[in-house]
Amino acid sequence: MAQVTIYIDAETEKRMQRIIEKSGVSKSKWITDLIREKTANTWPDSVKEAVGSWGDFPDVEDLRQNIGEDVERESM
Repeated sequence: MAQVTIYIDAETEKRMQRIIEKSGVSKSKWITDLIREKTANTWPDSVKEAVGSWGDFPDVEDLRQNIGEDVERESM
């Protein structure tokens, strides 16, 4: 397992410590989770859960109705 040393200012450390104390996890676990969240290549669960939650949001056909025709593409 890798080890990393970071340097943070006092205010950032205080904010981090308050969050860690409320969450009940170690600093290492909290920082690891934060790095995983920030480097994830998928949508977060909060975004996935929001899908379809806007009842008045237009559907795909409504959004595309005024786009017009595509131009003919050149062959390669």
